[in-house]
Amino acid sequence: MWKSVLIVGTGGFIGSVCRYWCNIWMEKMLDSTFPWGTFIANVSGCFIIGLVYALTERGGGLSSDWRLFLTVGFCGGYTTFSTFAYNSMTMLTERAFGDFLLNVALSLLAGLLAVYLGFILIRSIF
Repeated sequence: MWKSVLIVGTGGFIGSVCRYWCNIWMEKMLDSTFPWGTFIANVSGCFIIGLVYALTERGGGLSSDWRLFLTVGFCGGYTTFSTFAYNSMTMLTERAFGDFLLNVALSLLAGLLAVYLGFILIRSIF
């Protein structure tokens, strides 16, 4: 158990630092109000998680520790969007279209609503 926690924590630390660097780099490269750093982290994290899961399905020599490090740890710290995208893709490949639509719609709407409610709550207190 503790070994897995350390693996995930180490991967998460590295992923979070990489996400920060990605944001800093994109801010220096582009003068834009669009969040390019977040966008690139989300898309590249999705690509990485797709690679890892495809390698594990094909017996690509990744141990369960490496898979845990790369998917839950690194990609989890780099972007949680990658797991959302993977779960959604799995629903599509399993032809669970109702669950797919529900997952996408609820995640987007609930996420936006939660951010809004958080802002409203803090603004009402302060």
